[in-house]
Amino acid sequence: MLQAIFNEIAQNFSFFLSLTIDHLVISGVAVIIATLIGLLLGIAISERPAFADPVISVVNVAYTIPSIALLGIFISITGIGNTTAIIALTVYALLPVVRNTYTGLTEIAPSIIEAALAMGHTPRQMLWRVKLPLAAPVIFSAVRNMVTMTIALAGIASFVGAGGLGVAIFRGITTNNKVLLLSGSILIALLALFCDWLLGLVEKQIGYGEQVRRRPSSGKRWLAFALVLLVGLGSALWVGSRQGDGTLELASKPTTEGYILAEIVAGAIEGNTDLKVNISHGIAGGTGNIHPAILKGDFDLYPEYTGTAWQVVLKDQTPYQETRFEELKERYEDNYGLTWRGMLGFNNTYTLAVRSDYAAANGLEIFSDLAPVAGDLVFGANYDFFEREDGFKPLTEIYGLHFKDAIDMDRGLVYEALFKGEIDVLSVFTTDGQASDDRIKTLKDDKQFYPSYQAGLVVRQDSLEEYPQLGEVLDRLAGKISEKEMAQMNYAVEVDKESPEAVAQAFLKKKGLIN
Repeated sequence: MLQAIFNEIAQNFSFFLSLTIDHLVISGVAVIIATLIGLLLGIAISERPAFADPVISVVNVAYTIPSIALLGIFISITGIGNTTAIIALTVYALLPVVRNTYTGLTEIAPSIIEAALAMGHTPRQMLWRVKLPLAAPVIFSAVRNMVTMTIALAGIASFVGAGGLGVAIFRGITTNNKVLLLSGSILIALLALFCDWLLGLVEKQIGYGEQVRRRPSSGKRWLAFALVLLVGLGSALWVGSRQGDGTLELASKPTTEGYILAEIVAGAIEGNTDLKVNISHGIAGGTGNIHPAILKGDFDLYPEYTGTAWQVVLKDQTPYQETRFEELKERYEDNYGLTWRGMLGFNNTYTLAVRSDYAAANGLEIFSDLAPVAGDLVFGANYDFFEREDGFKPLTEIYGLHFKDAIDMDRGLVYEALFKGEIDVLSVFTTDGQASDDRIKTLKDDKQFYPSYQAGLVVRQDSLEEYPQLGEVLDRLAGKISEKEMAQMNYAVEVDKESPEAVAQAFLKKKGLIN
């Protein structure tokens, strides 16, 4: 396994290097902001002790909020991308800095304070010349621990479309690629350990280490803080300089198919125009989070499915068939300033799957066959399936299914859970690569509960007006992918462990869409 991880990193070095830089930038900006705010709050409450307990209590409460929940809260306010991730990481990083700053400033020996006052120090001089230098070792220790924690926690940034090594982890989970998952995890751990070691050296050099007995100079102390501040400001400027004219923002859903389609669209655009494409892979929550983000202008386009758009975005409960596509398109244009281009040619609807041996033993062929045995079965699906308008609740109501239990998990784990017997029934897509496994039996939707889910591209109309060549490229993609071809590409990534980029490039060349 270690050899496989080494080979993965070596063969995709530029990919992992880019993710590592993103990870450092996101973590660095959060660390700088948290350090500055934490110092100011800690100093403020040390000067006004009456506010100490309320402030620390508020910071403590924020620290206890689950990371995924915090990201979900901020998505609705700040949208998708690095900003949301940085804000969430900053909130988590505040507690140790505020608490240690307050502790370090308030636990200075009274005799030292009395001596400084006797020498005529003003309150400002007392703070800068006496209190902060004496509290600095405690504060620096908190910052050091906070940096390590922030780097480790930054792996969740990919759930909101931000960069960093969490992208490799999340992609590894989604595509059932354990080597990719472990590669990202190990790199995050090494990065956190390296930064901790580096700060340990700084701590010793400026006199905070236990082994260093000389008194640290004020100049070295503040030089260290200034260097950290400059690194953070440089990181922020670097983030801002990454976007430029002629760069399109493309989102993908957190599925293998979403990754592949995004790479196909990006490859076609970059291979036929002078435009650049920045892909935000695997946006958590799929349509529920991508649609608001594209309305705000965070994205220019993304792959979507007609049935999902009809029920999740338009919230129309009437049955959708492709004969209503023009109505769907018109409502998107009138209501949102979005349109549909490049209908790709395949229908990826939902179905239910069980283990083949269980289906054979119980004569399962259609969804309705599950009703008599559902009480003995555990149902499994990805997280958003349980909240969708066309998801778990309406499905079970229509078919009268009362399962023993229902478990939500990442799509990359459901097949393995089915094979291990941890779940008995799962929701799958008709183009899932692993659905062709002989151990799986897909059932027929006999009541035609699920509508058509034709894949296409949702695009901002103002982006098409700004870049006319974009529409031409998307139109060339129309009708180019069959259900069989999409399933084969998904299989290549999930089972054969090919990268979505390589699969997409091979497809584009095969179809003559790029040279």
